[in-house]
Amino acid sequence: MSEIIVDDLTGKTSAGDITVTSEGGAVTMQLQQGLAKVWFLLEGDIGTPVFRDSLNGSSVTDNGTGDYTAFFSNSFNSNDNALTTDAGYTQNVGGTYLASSYYYSTQTNQRRIRCSSFSNIASSTLTDCEQIGASIFGDLA
Repeated sequence: MSEIIVDDLTGKTSAGDITVTSEGGAVTMQLQQGLAKVWFLLEGDIGTPVFRDSLNGSSVTDNGTGDYTAFFSNSFNSNDNALTTDAGYTQNVGGTYLASSYYYSTQTNQRRIRCSSFSNIASSTLTDCEQIGASIFGDLA
């Protein structure tokens, strides 16, 4: 069971705005702006990569070794969005992994993700990775 406790609730300035009182004073933030609009955990070291779990993720395309395109169920209103990634294995297989992304200048419904082991960065060698996690923030269309 969840419980929400509110000491004081007053009017809002616009839809989605909430006021948070912090140590330094009142901070106004837009709730929708701070939420991830897409997140996923991609399984990339199997024959056909898939989302193990996702929010707003529709499918994954395998573009070759360590190179994936994640598609979204709902598009962003522009390609101006922010992505954070994480990559690794459930066991220590080959060391540290990195995932990076770039987006197509005209595409708002996908992001391309590439994975490499830390030791292969200088050679730009891509590696299939067991787990690639990503969160994307921005405005949906």
